[in-house]
Amino acid sequence: MSDQVQKTYTLYVKGMHCKACILMIESELMDVEGVSRATPSLTTHTVEVSGDFGWRTSEEVARELSHVIERHGYTLSVEKFEHEKNWSEFTVAIPIAIGFAVLFVLLQKLGIVNLINTSNVSYGTAFMIGVIASLSTCMAVVGGLVLSMSATFAREGDKVRPQILFHAGRIVSFFILGGIIGALGSAFTLGPTGTFVLGFLVGVVMLILGINLLDVFPWAKRFQPSMPKFLGKHALGVSELNHWLTPLLVGVATFFLPCGFTQAMQLYSLTTGSFLAGGLTMLSFALGTLPVLALIGFSSFSIKNSSKAGIFFKSAGLIVILFALFNITNSLVVIGVIQPVFNF
Repeated sequence: MSDQVQKTYTLYVKGMHCKACILMIESELMDVEGVSRATPSLTTHTVEVSGDFGWRTSEEVARELSHVIERHGYTLSVEKFEHEKNWSEFTVAIPIAIGFAVLFVLLQKLGIVNLINTSNVSYGTAFMIGVIASLSTCMAVVGGLVLSMSATFAREGDKVRPQILFHAGRIVSFFILGGIIGALGSAFTLGPTGTFVLGFLVGVVMLILGINLLDVFPWAKRFQPSMPKFLGKHALGVSELNHWLTPLLVGVATFFLPCGFTQAMQLYSLTTGSFLAGGLTMLSFALGTLPVLALIGFSSFSIKNSSKAGIFFKSAGLIVILFALFNITNSLVVIGVIQPVFNF
């Protein structure tokens, strides 16, 4: 590619929510012939694209590149998108979240489930967080991998086996790697203060995730934590290996992809100080994500493309905020800073 025909365009991105989006957009655009560099920015909601685009205008480039990433819920334009907060969606989202909270407390009172404990996150809670995570924008990279992998192997006439290998690799690796994290917590012999700090941090991370799901405070997105970018890139690179074991390896690699929910559960696993407890926590989380990820693989389902996506994400955001507040409050109760607030 000649340097003389290299052009650089700054395009605005609609649909970017978290650092996982950055990784997905960069990976997809870099696979486009003629593109030599793609640098997305969550702060400005733009992507700077360099490459050989011939005599095409910036508008034509934006349209062509949009076709590449639109299946993941993103759109490119030369003009800045107006951020639509859609406050009216809260009129539906708030009752849904309140209904969930009432059901949550009712089941707890009846002893049918034990989702909340004053000292720890139960496996039921981890499972519920997994369900919410699988439907959220934070799983964009994992969902994108599943879609790409499904399409690739389906063209070769093999659709079921790759899905089984992917989910088996994901579930087994989450248990083993979660167990290792838990065992590391034991090696560090976390005292009450250390356990409180990590537990409180889990609550803060979830609070940020919940606020971001509401999609009304764009400034909060820059505070969302993620895995180091090089780990995410290497994890995505595994999907490009051409081998029958690739789906299994991709399933294992998803443990290292930038999803705030996954990191929150990883942090909590560290506080357990136990291989079994850490492993079961991450296993419960992975099982929570299984139904939707399996649905994505077999039917190309995507909540982001639904007309009700805004209502769903706001409802999910409010529910995650409730989980976060429960966790923060319970952490403060455990070390005696405040008296018990929720007597479930």
